[in-house]
Amino acid sequence: MTDEMSISSYLAQGGVLSNPSNVPPRYRAELMKMMATFVDSELAGAAGFADIINEGPGIKARIAAAKIVLEKSDSAEKVLRIMGDFGADTERYADHHPWTARLERDADIGQTRSKHDMRLAVFNYPLEGWADAVVMNLLMGSAVAVQLEELSHVSYQPLAEAFRTIQPIEAHHAELAEEGLMVLVEAQGTEALQELVSYWWPRVAASFGSETSQKFEGLKAMGLRRTPNAELKARWEQTASAVLAKAGLKPAA
Repeated sequence: MTDEMSISSYLAQGGVLSNPSNVPPRYRAELMKMMATFVDSELAGAAGFADIINEGPGIKARIAAAKIVLEKSDSAEKVLRIMGDFGADTERYADHHPWTARLERDADIGQTRSKHDMRLAVFNYPLEGWADAVVMNLLMGSAVAVQLEELSHVSYQPLAEAFRTIQPIEAHHAELAEEGLMVLVEAQGTEALQELVSYWWPRVAASFGSETSQKFEGLKAMGLRRTPNAELKARWEQTASAVLAKAGLKPAA
């Protein structure tokens, strides 16, 4: 039996790895893809939100937005360091990169990734004003909470620990978005906000990937996934719907 087969059996039984040197090639490839998706999404999300900071209604809102940008960048750096342990070219992240690049507002790309990087498709859409940013951050914050709970159990221990550190930070971002939404509802009612929810809901939902993914069982055997996409998406729908209901809003049909 080869070492890789032995490691595969170990992982399938719930084992964890902690050193790049004993990671099988396929495992490494999937782990790198997972990390790149997170890092690129955090950096693209931070860049998009940075452009909205000065549209915040007052100093407190602007400070909260600036803190979100800082913390998302810091979370990306935590995972980027682990990518560097695997020999990834982390310098390219220090160079100029079009993190602010966005498509047209009415583009409909489903789950298609950017040609520039590995960001989730939702981060290819532009934010149009403060209310739009709050609604997007609320819905995506709920999605990130579900996704990070899944990722915090990955079988590569240093990455699982990094995600567990990031979890409460991202949860707080979602709480800030909920506070911001309540302020907006009080100030302007729900009609315009409902339109924004209807815009962002399907785009955030797409971030959970295909519900018929053929890769899930292979990732589960490697300890990189535990829960199917459809179940994760259903958890998000339940959580996000409950938050929207408190504001008198409803998910997109």
